[in-house]
Amino acid sequence: MAKKRTVRHISSKKRSRPKVKFNFGMLIVIFILSFALCFGLYMIAANTQDDFLKDEKTKKSVVQEQPDGNTENNPETEIPEVATQSAPAAQVNPIPQSEAVDATYFDSCCLVTDSTLLAMGDYTSLNDIIGSTELNAAGCLNTQVVSDYGTIKVYEIIQFKKPHILYLMLGSDIGTSSVDDMISSYSALVDDLHDYLPDMRIYIMQLPPVIYDTETVTNDLINQYNSKLLDIAKKTGVYCIDTNTALKATAEGRLADEYWNSETGTLSEAAYKKISDYIRTHTVP
Repeated sequence: MAKKRTVRHISSKKRSRPKVKFNFGMLIVIFILSFALCFGLYMIAANTQDDFLKDEKTKKSVVQEQPDGNTENNPETEIPEVATQSAPAAQVNPIPQSEAVDATYFDSCCLVTDSTLLAMGDYTSLNDIIGSTELNAAGCLNTQVVSDYGTIKVYEIIQFKKPHILYLMLGSDIGTSSVDDMISSYSALVDDLHDYLPDMRIYIMQLPPVIYDTETVTNDLINQYNSKLLDIAKKTGVYCIDTNTALKATAEGRLADEYWNSETGTLSEAAYKKISDYIRTHTVP
């Protein structure tokens, strides 16, 4: 009897190798452990070395630009040189005396004033003047003034003119208006002007003294007001010019006789010229 033959059919396809499964969860675990280890080492160094964090900041501060224009660590740079870089000089108010500028300086200037300096253009070359007898410190935000742009508020006129340099002399209502009200409006006007035209140089002019005290207006009251004007300048970052001291009789602390016109009851021509000269010798570059 013939034996049965077992025929084994071999498939032409190669047997596939078992696939390696990617375990994403294990990768996350490894990442967390690595991060925890690095963080732990960092915290140990930070707590055991007092100057560790300081050194980290210092490394960043010594990066300087090399002559070839590339920025890289300069090993020769000494840390003290970086740390002692000089800061910009602080603004000084009132403005100290400076070298006199040319008379053409006033070509770039505009003056906002009440009755105090309305005649400035009659005696000096500062003749771009915005003001009226109705304008004063307390009402400087809302009082309308006649101008080339119509009868509008001071702030609106300056928006049109955009002068390079602006001088402000307001305070004719001293003794009749509350000093707090005067300063509040004055400060708001300066803030608005400085915000709208940040590159415009603004000089707040301190109110001149009176030749004699009255029941309502005294030089002590004027000094208090001027002190607050100085505070406005410091707070807003504008300039203050001490035109009060410029006109004082040194001994008495009042307006000098030559700066008063007894016939008109106003400042004299000499006073206007003194103010003009004082402005030209008290400017900033």
